[in-house]
Amino acid sequence: MLEIGSSAPDITLEDTEGKTVRLSGYQGQGPVLIYFMRSATCPVCNRHVQDLVRSELDGVRVLIAVPADRQEAARWKAKRRVPFTVLVGRPHDEVGLARKVFGSMQQSGSILIDAQGIVRHAHGATMPTAGYDKKGITAAVQALRTGV
Repeated sequence: MLEIGSSAPDITLEDTEGKTVRLSGYQGQGPVLIYFMRSATCPVCNRHVQDLVRSELDGVRVLIAVPADRQEAARWKAKRRVPFTVLVGRPHDEVGLARKVFGSMQQSGSILIDAQGIVRHAHGATMPTAGYDKKGITAAVQALRTGV
């Protein structure tokens, strides 16, 4: 998992519309929160995404990473009415969210990156119920706002 205070990797992904999304492209534009779903069919992950939709993260760009192909992720986004950019492919490996236990288990989690590209929050878990750290996200966003 990425370390808090480290530089975020410059991940290049694709969104559901086929556009290239580079993480470094957001530098200087404000903080970015990426929530990594275990799968598009994970009911717990879907509840976490809906909580993010309802959250008051003003000034934070939210991206959702779905380990699926573009068509599957686009159908999921439309069905769930997700207003965020949805990233496809397998970015989980690049941030340390793949565990090697009895093969490979997809993890869920989140990272918050500030406008300078520094990781300010990083959390991941194998069990989906523990993959969304709402309190940690909220505290990290508040710390960015207050400069602490």
